[in-house]
Amino acid sequence: MKIFSFYKIEQIKNLKSLKKKIIKEIQINNIKGLVILSKEGINATIAGSSKDISNIVKYLKLILNIKKFDIENITYSSFIPFLKAKVKIKNEVVPMDYNFSFKNKITKNYLSPKKWDNLLSQKNVKIIDARKPFEYEVGTFKGAINPNTYNFREFKTYLSNLDKKQKIGMFCTGGIRCEKASNYLHNNGFKNVYMLKGGIIKYFNKTDPKKSNWKGECFVFDNRVTIKKNTKVGNYGICNACRLPISKKDKKSKYYKIGLSCPKCYDKLTSSQITRFTVRHKQLLNKKIPQIYKRK
Repeated sequence: MKIFSFYKIEQIKNLKSLKKKIIKEIQINNIKGLVILSKEGINATIAGSSKDISNIVKYLKLILNIKKFDIENITYSSFIPFLKAKVKIKNEVVPMDYNFSFKNKITKNYLSPKKWDNLLSQKNVKIIDARKPFEYEVGTFKGAINPNTYNFREFKTYLSNLDKKQKIGMFCTGGIRCEKASNYLHNNGFKNVYMLKGGIIKYFNKTDPKKSNWKGECFVFDNRVTIKKNTKVGNYGICNACRLPISKKDKKSKYYKIGLSCPKCYDKLTSSQITRFTVRHKQLLNKKIPQIYKRK
């Protein structure tokens, strides 16, 4: 099964009309996944056969009147990692409480995986993992720091307090979060901002796992949960209660109850939540998917 993630930062109009057309075409081509439409652009991860993916990509470029996406990433899985197809309209392509600026022409300092590795070896460079803390805990680059912000809106406050003269390298899963963050920084006087082009997934696709500067696995927002440095499905499951990734070590804990709780949330659940999660878990097990819910 082919998994295709991509984004395009571009001003888009007639979002409601586009949504109807895209969801119809996605259903025709048996595509599963999530497409986010915004006046700032499009961001998506979809799964299907290579032929169906090719069809929907051609269609999207046609109706959006674009020649290519800013970033494209491809991975593969033995199962469809999405339950259904969704097309959502959002105020921002990435929620940051900041409107993407199209007025000022900005030179994007993209770095290829090889150049990114060179940046990691330099001194006096702040390497920022732009993802959430739980993603950082699953895996990150050597020497990277995480702002410990629990949503991307908080990340903007963190960025505002950085030294404008500081040389900064940023990365995220596929690049879209850094795209928005770097635009914000450039429009606030930062000059030395670099980002890993295509994010962690592109790095995995272009870098020999044995020579990689990555530690751990990478969280992905679908039913694979995580992927390894060779882009194969990782070793993590997902907690049905708190929706956080759980390791093999977590699963050995006395607080882990499949579909109900894990060491991170067992003492935070109410009786009504436990009842609700129990019902939901039974429903999921009766469906044809959830490898992630059935993982031991």
